[in-house]
Amino acid sequence: MRRYDSRQDGLAPPEGFARNDPDLNDPGRDDLSPYWNTNVARHPDILRAVPRGCRDALDVGCGDGLLARKLAGRAERVTGIDDAPEMIARARGLARGRPGLTFVGGDFLAAELPAEGYDFVCSVSAVHHMDFAAALTRMRELLRPGGTLIVVGLARSAGPAEWAVTVAAAPVVRLTKLVRRARTPDGMPLAAPPLSYGQVRAAARRILPGVRYRRHVLRRYSLTWRKPGP
Repeated sequence: MRRYDSRQDGLAPPEGFARNDPDLNDPGRDDLSPYWNTNVARHPDILRAVPRGCRDALDVGCGDGLLARKLAGRAERVTGIDDAPEMIARARGLARGRPGLTFVGGDFLAAELPAEGYDFVCSVSAVHHMDFAAALTRMRELLRPGGTLIVVGLARSAGPAEWAVTVAAAPVVRLTKLVRRARTPDGMPLAAPPLSYGQVRAAARRILPGVRYRRHVLRRYSLTWRKPGP
């Protein structure tokens, strides 16, 4: 079996591959670990990127609020935004009784959010539902100087090099999903990504100078950027 070396092909190693997951339907399961999928696989890295002393965090495309609830342990105030009414309703219900959590329903590109109002902005598998350049630009504008932006997204393969990586990773993706009992919450909106990995990388480097781009084995890429400032 091929070894995945991030220095050779830009991939990060698969997450959680060797661990068995408890029954996802267990009613006693911690509400911060109710299920696993290839989006949730990126949560640990996102949480590690939250700046120390973070006052305000924003989760763009928050879905059912799982990541926002996790962020509440690392930021004083967390706002989640999503344009799917069912997802926002579920997020509010699951966060009931948790201080410092706010959920906003609506279009991220048009919603009234404070400019430079957040120390940390993140988004997981949501930007392909929006105009990519407009979404990154808005996230950049919402960050306070010195703040951190993390975007995890989906892209399509285009060209021999990208397809070679996709095909080589396919067995690992299938087996990891099987072992971890991957599932997606009911009602989660789905959309095919319009941009290729190369297009994502090029646009991100133009909008976020100095951004760190990585392609991960489990069919996700990540962008990490710190806004210049103190």
